[in-house]
Amino acid sequence: MLTGMAAGSAFRSRDFRLYQAARLMVIVGAEAQSVGVAWQVYQITHSALALGYTGLALFLPGLFFMLAAGHVADRYDRRKIILICYGLQAVCTAGLLWLSLEKDFVGSGRVWPIYAVLVGIGLGRCFSGPAASAMLPSLVPREDFVNAVTWGATVYQIANMSGPAVGGLLFTLQLTGMMGLWNGASIVYGFTLLMLLGFIVLVGMIRTPVQRKDKKSFNLKTMLAGLEYVWRAKLLLGSISLDLFAVLLGGAVALLPIFATDILHAGPRGLGLLRAMPSVGALVVSLTMLAKPIKRRAGATMLTCVGVFGAATVVFGLSRSIWVSMVALVLVGASDMVSVVIRSSVLQLATPPEMRGRVSAVNWLFIGASNEFGEFESGLTAHWWGAVRAVVIGGIGSMVVTASAAGLFPALRRADALNAEALMGAELQLSTAEPVD
Repeated sequence: MLTGMAAGSAFRSRDFRLYQAARLMVIVGAEAQSVGVAWQVYQITHSALALGYTGLALFLPGLFFMLAAGHVADRYDRRKIILICYGLQAVCTAGLLWLSLEKDFVGSGRVWPIYAVLVGIGLGRCFSGPAASAMLPSLVPREDFVNAVTWGATVYQIANMSGPAVGGLLFTLQLTGMMGLWNGASIVYGFTLLMLLGFIVLVGMIRTPVQRKDKKSFNLKTMLAGLEYVWRAKLLLGSISLDLFAVLLGGAVALLPIFATDILHAGPRGLGLLRAMPSVGALVVSLTMLAKPIKRRAGATMLTCVGVFGAATVVFGLSRSIWVSMVALVLVGASDMVSVVIRSSVLQLATPPEMRGRVSAVNWLFIGASNEFGEFESGLTAHWWGAVRAVVIGGIGSMVVTASAAGLFPALRRADALNAEALMGAELQLSTAEPVD
């Protein structure tokens, strides 16, 4: 059993404390906003496909710019990149607030302005994601990095748990202010804007060490170097691709407004609770992992948990009880949390510092494909087959992917300790005769 000091060793760093406080605020705001956007889009369209397009709008900028974003993160000051990107997201959130205050916007049937703003938010996330991921190792000593990853995931899950509940609650309110009547969506977007501004202030106070910058010219070869590294590093490729396909197929979050409205009849507050349940499970697991971190059999543990993720998704799809659905979503979040910690630790510990931006960009592209594009995939399959069939088939697909990954990536299956020496010792099957530019 770890001592209290060891369990919280990453928080001895002032910059890490500031960054996690900033993340807590901004993720609560973003998750509240996602509930507001989903509910508002469904109010306007009553379409599963329209809900899927919200994920597509967030994903498209990453599809086109993520590799460039990785090189930018290796070449320029990562903290400044983060501040600029979240400034853009604040402007976009102000745009959502303005749209929500427009009279009869919901009744107009126009949903394209929301998609346009989401593209801007996606662009900000595209460039901030690799920079933030690559900056994390500079905030704490190397020996505290896995602890920092686990705490970072814990903070994310606390925010991810409370954000949807806050969003669902705020969406049911109405206020009268200087700008007239604020409906639920307006209140949600105003709250998110405040959280974004708080994030910018706290990150602006961070004083990270000067990073080791990549001085190579900005060209296609250097941008593709991260993709080349991941392709040759079989443990990285296996862990990232497993997450990509399992969550792409098994993600049901985009369809929660349909389940809350038409299947479970739970309303906006029920939607907020459903959105929060995966984070409840993830939080319990992350706190357990802080006291008892994974020391052996990391790869086999990850594969097992992704299989549980798929099975719990099937249970959620078949459920007609909100209580059973909530328990299933708790299991979804708990199993996914283990995968997140293992994958994030492998990603940073097995990557040279000067390559972390570009490798993180590849990871973020895969995560975006599994999350945002996964929302589009969920909306599209629900449009074809119905929401229940889409979720059940997706969960079965996740289990099939897990079984396939165990056979295709033996390096992932055999991965043992989560430390730099073990991971770099295996060297992820990279050829020392072929240096990456």
